Amino acid sequence: MALGHRLDEFIRLVAVVPVEYTAFWRGEPVPTLKLLVAPFVTMFLHGGWAHLLGNMWFLFLFGDNVEDAMGHGRYFVFYIVCGLVATVAHIITNPHSPIPVVGASGAISGVVGAYLVMFPTARILTLVPILFFFDIVLLPALVFIGLWFLFQLSSGLFSLLVPNIGGVAWWAHIGGFVAGVVLAPLLRERRPYRLRVRIHRYPRSWGGYF
Repeated sequence: MALGHRLDEFIRLVAVVPVEYTAFWRGEPVPTLKLLVAPFVTMFLHGGWAHLLGNMWFLFLFGDNVEDAMGHGRYFVFYIVCGLVATVAHIITNPHSPIPVVGASGAISGVVGAYLVMFPTARILTLVPILFFFDIVLLPALVFIGLWFLFQLSSGLFSLLVPNIGGVAWWAHIGGFVAGVVLAPLLRERRPYRLRVRIHRYPRSWGGYF
C-alpha cells in the first residue's frame, strides 16, 4: 500500500492477469516466467486491509483444525494446490479479463471445503438476520458452509451473465472449495486428533463477525 500511485503497476506486474494466459496460448509474446510465478504470488497479495483481514479471519476459524487433521507438511501443500486450482478456475471462466486477480480466498475456500468434509457436524457461531433484527445461533458446519457455497455458486453463475461485475473472483472461490472437498480425504492423516473448539473461548459477541 505504501507504493501509492505505483501500486496498480506493481499488481499488474506480478499478479495473475487472465488475458495474458489466453494470449500466450494464441502464441503472442508474453513473459513465460511471469506466467509461471504469478499464480503463486497472487494468492499472497490483497487489495487492502479489509480484504486481508477478512481472509485471515476465515483462515483463523477453519484452518487450524484442518491443519491438525492433515499435519503441517500436507496442509502446506494442500493450501498451495487449492490456491492454484482456484486461479485456474478463474482463468477458465474469465479468459479475456484484463483485470489482475489477487487474494488468498481461493486457497482459503479450499480449507473451508476440507473443514466441511472433516467436521460436518461441528457447530459454528453465526450472526443470523431475522427481519430487522439479528440473532446469534449455532449452525452445523454442513448448513453454514453449504449456504456459503450456494451463495458463491449463484454469484458465480450470475457473473457469467454479467462479466467483471462486483470485483469478486467467484469462480476462484468455487474452484478452491471443490479442490478442498476432493483433496481432504486423500491428505487426512490416519491418527487421532482433537477438534479445537473456538466458540467457548471468546465472548458471544465475536460471532458477529459472521
